[in-house]
Amino acid sequence: MSEDLVYVVVGAFAAGILLCLGWFARTYLWKRGLRRKQAFFGLPDNAETLLVVNRDAAGPELTVSRTDMFSLLELSALIKECGAHAQVIAHDTVKEGFGERTEFCVGGPASNRRMAAHLHAMLPGIRVNSEPEPGPDRGAFQIGSERYRMEPGRAEYVVLARLTAGQGGQARPVFLFCGQRAITHQAATRYLARHHERLSRKHGTNSFVLLLKVVNSQAYGPDVAELVADVTKSAQAPAPAVRTSHRAPKD
Repeated sequence: MSEDLVYVVVGAFAAGILLCLGWFARTYLWKRGLRRKQAFFGLPDNAETLLVVNRDAAGPELTVSRTDMFSLLELSALIKECGAHAQVIAHDTVKEGFGERTEFCVGGPASNRRMAAHLHAMLPGIRVNSEPEPGPDRGAFQIGSERYRMEPGRAEYVVLARLTAGQGGQARPVFLFCGQRAITHQAATRYLARHHERLSRKHGTNSFVLLLKVVNSQAYGPDVAELVADVTKSAQAPAPAVRTSHRAPKD
C-alpha cells in the first residue's frame, strides 16, 4: 500500500470518527434540552395535560373563540414537542384539583371559573376589576399596591404564571394566562413559547408570576409583549383586608 493511500484511509477513518462524535454530541445536547423543557412544563413522555378555556356563549357545545384558538395552537405546539398529549376542556367542566396533571388555563376570571379559583387559591394578591360598567378602572389589575389600567388597542396587561402546589417538585405545574383582553392571552402564550428556555434557566421548576404589557395590539396584534415586572412576591402575598364598620347608625 502506497504512502498516499495510507493517508487517504487514515483521513477517511478520522473523518468518520469526527462525524460520529458530532452526531452523538448533537443528540446529547438535543436530549438534554428536551429533558429540561419537559421538566419546566411538567410534561414527561406521553404525559396528559389540560387546556382549560372559556366556553363560547354561542351554544351549549364546547366552541372556542378565534383568538383563544390561536392561543391553544401556540400551547399545543409546545406540548407536542415534549411528547405529551393535550385535552381541551371548558372552564366550567373541570372537576379536579391541581397538581395531578399539567394545566394551561387561558382566560380572565370574569369568564373563566377555573382561573378565578386559581387566583383566589394561589395568587390572592392579584385583583381584577370585573365590573361590566365602562370606566377607567374596567378590567384593571390591582397587584399589591400597584394598579394597571388598560388602554384598549394601545396598552393592555396580562399575567403569565407558572405555579406549583406543595414542595419537592412532585406536583405538576399550572400555567395561567390571565389578561385584560383575549388578544393578551395569545400574546402571553407566544411570549412563553419564545422565552421558555430563558425562563427555565432563571426560575427552574419554581413558581413565578410575570406581568406583561401588550403594546399597540391594534397595529401589531399579539407580537409585541414587554416584561413589566416579576410580581411573584406581591401576587402571592395575602391581599390587604378591607376595613368595614359595624357601628349602629345614630338616631
